[in-house]
Amino acid sequence: MAAADIIIRPLLSEKSYNGIADKRYTFVVAKTANKTQIKDAIESMFDGVKVAKVNTANYLGKFKRMGRNEGMTASYKKAVVILKEDSKSIALFDSLS
Repeated sequence: MAAADIIIRPLLSEKSYNGIADKRYTFVVAKTANKTQIKDAIESMFDGVKVAKVNTANYLGKFKRMGRNEGMTASYKKAVVILKEDSKSIALFDSLS
């Protein structure tokens, strides 16, 4: 899998904003990607970034209703990437902290 296929998008929430100062970044990733693939994808997509640790979590879709219509929201996999102390920060998130 290519790096662009593994990292789908950044996940921006109140909790993920708090981690930016500590070099903790949150991404939605491909459900089939493992931690090693996620680490390699982050290091190849962003220059000068060294990953120390990757934590992952799978989220199942929730049951939702709108009137008489019912369905499920999409399932996804979340990855929290922790960078090393001597690593550069990810430029995409610099304006958010």
